Amino acid sequence: MRERLVALESKMSSSNFIKQIVAEDVRTGAVREVVTRFPPEPNGYLHIGHAKSICLNFELADEFRGRTNLRFDDTNPVKEDTEFVEAIKDDVRWLGFEWDELRFASDYFEEMYARAQLLIRKGKAYVCDLTADQIREMRGTLTEPGQESPYRNRSVEENLDLFARMRAGEFKDGEKVLRAKIDMASPNINMRDPVLYRIAHAHHHRTGDSWCIYPMYDFAHPLSDAIEGVTHSICTLEFEDHRPLYDWVIAECEMEATPRQYEFARLNLTNTVMSKRLLKALVEEGVVEGWDDPRMPTIRGMRRRGYTAEALRAFCREIGVAKSNSVVDERMLEHFIREDLKLKAPRTMAVLRPLKVVITNYPEGQVEMLEAENNAENEEMGVRQIPFSREIYIEQDDFMENPPSKYFRLFPGNEVRLKHAYFIKCEEVVKDEAGNVVELRCTYDPETKSGSGFTGRKVKGTIHWVEASQAVPAEFRLFEPLITDEAAESGKPFLECINPNSLAVLQGYVEPGMRDAQGNDKFQFFRHGYFNVDPVLSQEGRPVFNRIVSLKSSFDPGKPQK
Repeated sequence: MRERLVALESKMSSSNFIKQIVAEDVRTGAVREVVTRFPPEPNGYLHIGHAKSICLNFELADEFRGRTNLRFDDTNPVKEDTEFVEAIKDDVRWLGFEWDELRFASDYFEEMYARAQLLIRKGKAYVCDLTADQIREMRGTLTEPGQESPYRNRSVEENLDLFARMRAGEFKDGEKVLRAKIDMASPNINMRDPVLYRIAHAHHHRTGDSWCIYPMYDFAHPLSDAIEGVTHSICTLEFEDHRPLYDWVIAECEMEATPRQYEFARLNLTNTVMSKRLLKALVEEGVVEGWDDPRMPTIRGMRRRGYTAEALRAFCREIGVAKSNSVVDERMLEHFIREDLKLKAPRTMAVLRPLKVVITNYPEGQVEMLEAENNAENEEMGVRQIPFSREIYIEQDDFMENPPSKYFRLFPGNEVRLKHAYFIKCEEVVKDEAGNVVELRCTYDPETKSGSGFTGRKVKGTIHWVEASQAVPAEFRLFEPLITDEAAESGKPFLECINPNSLAVLQGYVEPGMRDAQGNDKFQFFRHGYFNVDPVLSQEGRPVFNRIVSLKSSFDPGKPQK
């Protein structure tokens, strides 16, 4: 017992404030078993902000040997679909978590209805005939109290009858609602007789047409937590003002279990849109290919781009859990994917903007096999054989006809090292009729073969290449933020802030050994960055690569973030 208390005290002293609360509850016996839940609404795809919540809820319960439910708060049939249910389940599993129980708020519709009847019998709820606009107008402001509904003082009997008739389908959508009877003068607007049930003659993805009234989120959510025995209801800061209503519902509905709600700061990333409404607009307006577009901050999009579950989990742990909102530099996320892939990804060569090079003194028709390590930082990944011949491709950016000082790559008369191969020297530049450089004529020094121990002279530049006859044509997709912070702060309409350079598509070549690369295989391309084989667009023998992240960043993970 003493060892367990010491362990709990250690957790409290070295962890976030929510973990400290949980540790204290366990230490004092306030809770016998920690129960958390991840409660998405199945009306869209998860984004990286949800990943933070997933990690927090699941890892918190795991650390204290508790349980975590995956619960879908499916109370709005108009916007919900099984497509989103299955996608969310898949994303949670991909992140590395498995729920103890799969639950749905719709599992509890009958009990929620009974609890609403209890509120009516206690004089705590009433059926109101005001329209949504009228309710909004009469709610008041932060400085002025609201006005009571003319239907607020209906009798218990009349309210029970009208509520039953609402369920029976006698009324049209919007014709009546059930409201809590709390306080129209409350300084918290959420407590000014909020709507608990509305009429919606819509097909529900699980209950079909059994119901035509549906509980509002602020009613269903606390009841679901209480029914499931959730001990710590963790949500983001925008629900802080809803906490009094959360507690009111649980108390007035006389729930046996009493969950406690705790709020933490949601994830905000620089140059990243985190609003589900705005993400939906990007999809519906055709700005992106879909919810899994690699530029999207959805988990689907990040998976397709090439982010790993390990990197996302490490990032979520590192940013921590705070009580106040802040913005995390996107380069911090990039840092963690680099750290995860640096010892995992094979390091190969790819030419994104090809420029043909003919090595005039290399024997025609000869193809030589050279040895190259797969990852210089991980010897266990072994070596591979790559072809070399008279004709190769290099990057256009690795040649300048009139270079500035301290330019160490290829230019007329200059010598560079080809990675894993030989020194070559530029002897002649071939141009087309428009004056564009289309080919270089070079010579090579056979004595300078990589690994031969040649020490006769040194060169300052090393460039990558791909042998031409066996090169595999490939497409490369390079990304920038869809919307930068500067554009978002400009005051322009959202869709006018789209970055026109958010996607660049290039046609180039990769080594022949990558011909059979499969979707989601990851590589580090020399000097270009980390890339992922696109699982949607790639075809047999013609892969498409998404750049996950460049190789270097000025980001310092040890520096405090703004």
